Amino acid sequence: MNLPLLYCDHSASTPPHPDVIRTITEVMEQVYANPSSIHQAGGQAEQLIRRAREVVARALNVHASEVIFTSGATESNNLAVFGTARAHAIDGKPRHMIVSEVEHASVYECYKQLGREGMDITYIPVDKNGCVQPEQIEAAIRPHTIMVSVMHVNNETGSLQPLAEIGSVLSRYPKVSFHVDGVQGLGKVPVDIRQWGIDLYSLSGHKIGGPKGSGILIRRREVPLKPLLYGGKQEHGFRPGTENVPGIVGLAKAIRLAAEGQPSNYEKLVSLRERALKQLRTLKPLVNNSPDIPLAAPHIINISFPGMKSEVVVHALEERGIIVSTQSACSSKMHKPSRVLLAMTQDTSRASSGIRISLDASCSERDIARLTEAFTEVTEQLRPLMKR
Repeated sequence: MNLPLLYCDHSASTPPHPDVIRTITEVMEQVYANPSSIHQAGGQAEQLIRRAREVVARALNVHASEVIFTSGATESNNLAVFGTARAHAIDGKPRHMIVSEVEHASVYECYKQLGREGMDITYIPVDKNGCVQPEQIEAAIRPHTIMVSVMHVNNETGSLQPLAEIGSVLSRYPKVSFHVDGVQGLGKVPVDIRQWGIDLYSLSGHKIGGPKGSGILIRRREVPLKPLLYGGKQEHGFRPGTENVPGIVGLAKAIRLAAEGQPSNYEKLVSLRERALKQLRTLKPLVNNSPDIPLAAPHIINISFPGMKSEVVVHALEERGIIVSTQSACSSKMHKPSRVLLAMTQDTSRASSGIRISLDASCSERDIARLTEAFTEVTEQLRPLMKR
């Protein structure tokens, strides 16, 4: 019997929301002029972008002038990290930046490159729950520190970072910018950019039911930043190039829907998560890598089967119509132990056998039952093949 596909890889990408698809289609059919053109058709496109910017600003409680539309969170994170480094490189003085060891590759690799270029970088370790400690960040700050990067929700384990506490610490250091990769947070857990003192906040459309190739960087108006690209003056001069009008409008709708749905989504996801973990914890030799609520966002469960190859488990589940993943989609094809799990556990076996289940509020209790039954079948099938 062919069962319908059960998609449990929402942290890698989400199906676009039907309202977002309709909106993008309408814009593509009706508004195709260049927003920079001076004629009426161009003005219509420009007005759509202006409205989209206002929708995003209201949803995130920021000023519309602080919203920069990009091609996705990778570009937003690169703009935040390299743009800050460039903005402070003009006078030639030494500069120092701080980043957690468990950041997404689109942040972590930026810091690695800056380190190769001579930037002084401090990498902050995490505890067994995958969380950084605010006091460690404060201890690492130096007179020439210019930025701290700490993500909101870890994309592999769901670990929730103490952003409010970190923001409180950094409020005592006004020259240090606070950058947050918020990709896995919006729509799943509360977000308060202004209250937490966040200066630079990145978001990706396709993680929240929006279109691929769309994202934002929120930049507090006083924060120094240099563009990565040069050309026109679009996006306040920080992101030149003709704007993707349909993508921007679709992204704005997705952000609004995600923000509005977050409270009810949270309660449902917590219930689904607990139901799944109750059954999964009975499996041997399973180890749970995700912390418990409230130290984790509710939509991500990361488990390891030490001695089993995670790729084999993933493909065995796929044969049963269930889609999960190993690491971040950006890293999963490298076939290396998870950098995030190594930082948390210092255990190569666990880091090499991690599996990520990422849920959505559209999932049902029946889906969770099917998921856990499939895991039971697969682990029983593969246990005799385990490395001893």
